[in-house]
Amino acid sequence: MQEVATRAGVSIATVSFVVNGTKRVSPATRERVTAAMAELGFRNNVVARALASKRTRIIALLHPALEHRLGSTSMKFFMSAANRASELGYHLVLWPVVTGPDELRDLLSGGLVDGVVVMEVKMEDSRIERLTDLRVPFISIGRTADTTHLPFVDIDFEKTMEDGLDYLTGLGHRRIGLVIEDLEGTSMAGYAPHIRSERTFRESMTRRGLLPHVVTCGPGAAGGRQAAADLLATEPDISAVIVMKDDSAFGLVRGLSTAGRRVPDDVSVLSIASSDEAGAQSEPVLSTMNAPGHELGKLAVEALIEQLDGAAAPDAELPHLLLPCLLHVAGSTAPAPA
Repeated sequence: MQEVATRAGVSIATVSFVVNGTKRVSPATRERVTAAMAELGFRNNVVARALASKRTRIIALLHPALEHRLGSTSMKFFMSAANRASELGYHLVLWPVVTGPDELRDLLSGGLVDGVVVMEVKMEDSRIERLTDLRVPFISIGRTADTTHLPFVDIDFEKTMEDGLDYLTGLGHRRIGLVIEDLEGTSMAGYAPHIRSERTFRESMTRRGLLPHVVTCGPGAAGGRQAAADLLATEPDISAVIVMKDDSAFGLVRGLSTAGRRVPDDVSVLSIASSDEAGAQSEPVLSTMNAPGHELGKLAVEALIEQLDGAAAPDAELPHLLLPCLLHVAGSTAPAPA
């Protein structure tokens, strides 16, 4: 540290502030110190710093990617969270396995991570229960059925579905179907976004005096094609479909086309909790309700690091933040056919 301080023309204390991030240093001074470290070949020893501070400055993001595919929408959450963690002096690592209570205890008891971000939350989620029992700092991107003691940020699936139905009914559609992923019998059964979205769809359609049509969808394009056939078998005069499965949306459009239904002339298709990029993979380009992945990933990490750094007031309310998906109109939606 003395060598770095001498080279940079600053005090040893200033070098310490830069290295450990314990006090604000002007950008010009920080640049002189980091340049001196680079010239002398010095760099932070992450292991040594963790031993000295009893903090690893590593956050684990729990996403069961081996069971529930890490799609483009989830990647936005992950990349945004990773970027914000880096800006705040932390590393975010993806923990892609199905993490049961025992595995989670082993992960945390070794002191490998300081805190946890939980994704792909179920209505009853054993990971949340275990983290609460272990008193580990965590935040959830998603909500369980009981959110009383749960710090979370999440998509407002209820408002998103209402907004989507407002849009379609505003175009004159009355026969509207919902396509969601079939997760029964898998480790993701009870997946909260699907349950909340389907429940809101059924309730809102009934409140509007309309009959809700819901079909489940298997994986990939083949699942989408089969969902189109199932939906038409249920309601041959369907005029609009809301789909909540990016990797099957293209197959859904193809299945409708194969059955002689043109999109959007005969049937409009709206993809929710999606993105412009995912919508552009279909022909015509899908209208989407875009997930606020960038915002929620950033906010989740900020709230967690406030806990870790002691910046949150002891009596502060737990973060409970909901953001709806925003409508992006493209080529797959149009007024209902006469």
